[in-house]
Amino acid sequence: MHENVIVKQKLASPAEKVWKALTDKAQMKQWYFDIPDFELGVHNEFNFYEPGTAQKFHHHAEILEIIPGKKLKHTWSYPELSKEKTIVKWQLEEDGDATIVTLTHKGLENLHHLGSEFHRENFEKRWAEIVNVQLRKYVEY
Repeated sequence: MHENVIVKQKLASPAEKVWKALTDKAQMKQWYFDIPDFELGVHNEFNFYEPGTAQKFHHHAEILEIIPGKKLKHTWSYPELSKEKTIVKWQLEEDGDATIVTLTHKGLENLHHLGSEFHRENFEKRWAEIVNVQLRKYVEY
């Protein structure tokens, strides 16, 4: 069975501003993750740790698809723990002066063997916080 997380949120901000928040590493650091090696380009790879000093999980990603202003798709993996990869897709849809953001994280069943921290429920909770709280606060205020 496929386990996906989908978070959809309408943000009171133009798509161009939301796109920059998703793809400019200086802006990403303000609301998302600090990703020093992020460069927007298909096949570019980037690495990061969750916020804080623990640096518990090394995240690795490769950009798979870019439609400027509309879609960013990349892998999501934990190379020190597993060879398995999942897919994260950000989609933006203009809605007047607002933007509908849809975040989809596919393939979470591939991470079950890593333990309960990697189950769908935890990803769902964290992505909802990232999109509905952190991104919203950054682009709307």
